[in-house]
Amino acid sequence: MAKVSKMLSLVLTATLALSLAACGSSTNGNKGNTVSPESGNTPEKVVEKAPEKVVEKDITITFQNIFPDPTDPKNHLMKKLVDQYQTEHPNVKIELDSLNTDQQKLKLKTQAASKEVPDITVVNPAAQMQPFVEAGLFAPLNDMLDQNGLKGTFQEGLLDWYSFDNNIYALPDGNNIGVVYYNTEIFEQAGVAVPTTFEEMLEVIKALKAKGITPLAIGEKDSWTGSFLFMNMLLRTNGPGFLQDVIDQKKTFEDPAFTEAVDAFQSLVAAGAFQEGATSFDYNAGENLFKTGKSAMYFMGSWATGGIETSSVNGKVGVFKFPTINGKGDPNEFMLAPGSAFAISANSKHLQETKDFLNFFMTNFPKEAFEAKGAVGIGQIVDGDFKAAGYSDMAMEVLGLFKEVKGGDLAFDNTMNPGTAQVHLNSIQNLFVQKIESAAVGKEHQAAYEENNK
Repeated sequence: MAKVSKMLSLVLTATLALSLAACGSSTNGNKGNTVSPESGNTPEKVVEKAPEKVVEKDITITFQNIFPDPTDPKNHLMKKLVDQYQTEHPNVKIELDSLNTDQQKLKLKTQAASKEVPDITVVNPAAQMQPFVEAGLFAPLNDMLDQNGLKGTFQEGLLDWYSFDNNIYALPDGNNIGVVYYNTEIFEQAGVAVPTTFEEMLEVIKALKAKGITPLAIGEKDSWTGSFLFMNMLLRTNGPGFLQDVIDQKKTFEDPAFTEAVDAFQSLVAAGAFQEGATSFDYNAGENLFKTGKSAMYFMGSWATGGIETSSVNGKVGVFKFPTINGKGDPNEFMLAPGSAFAISANSKHLQETKDFLNFFMTNFPKEAFEAKGAVGIGQIVDGDFKAAGYSDMAMEVLGLFKEVKGGDLAFDNTMNPGTAQVHLNSIQNLFVQKIESAAVGKEHQAAYEENNK
């Protein structure tokens, strides 16, 4: 896919030119009604009236976001930028609606059905945001991106994932890859090594489980987390492009590569890889198991780096590539994750003011993210020396992995239509609680795809 190839040429560090608008001043001349000396009259003293102060109307902008975790660097920088903007614009109040990912997706669907989308909301790229765009719910942002050179701050090709008919409808906060984080101290204490094959990974999981350690943390109440891991396994058994092959009618979900990935996923569950009650842990709760040293591994997008770096396990964490499965796959092919993005409601009562705020937010986002130790995996070009700024060895490892990306795939729900995607999410989530024949899982997916593509 052309878009995937663009993802592979990302520039992770570059100079970010921030435009500063200079405010000019002028000196008023003599604007009174003077009288010519030839008239013989004495000029009267003219008192200039001060211009009337324009009183700006108080407005409220609703900012729906997915940064509810107070330990997340993005939560801190969001609040900092909001406070700064409100100080500089006392007539503007930014009302935060902070939700976890699945809560936000569900709420947005309800709001979209009644055409009451918040002034700013969060969407995922490509197939996930397409229905909202087609319904006319989002405002094009081309004009805003042309201000102050904002468009040029995004990594090359990234905005394509949020564009339809030459209009850009959302601005991403990230551009990430899927990696396995591991607690080096736990690995050492358990006497296990970083696995290079899936078979070795299963042995590591069994060894950790035998010592009473949760091997792999996950927040599967937010069903996309299990899908993200599963799709990484399908990337190994098939190689890149499986979903595109289904769309192009070259393959079906009953293909051996798909059922092999289902079998491998179920072998993780059978080995006790995940914490008890994994489907009752939301994203933040699952991640916190790893961040508090209660699990040995955590598979997630590289956006998790900042939160881990500011947690109690900082200095004890390394990363590795997801291994081959049955000798298949290239570890240098990753799950590619152009991030969640900010969109503006086409029906906003304060459209221009909302654009002004989002422009301010995204213009300052790279600098603030860098200073908050949260710039690994953001979607904009970062001007700064990560090592000199005190980023951890783990963060530097993650940045090094970006340079090794040879290819990859997008998440299921960023590729397939929403109806098929929902069946998929439910199906993978169900594998955490019961074993199902892989052929039956494939048939369930295929039936959903055909039903939603009549």
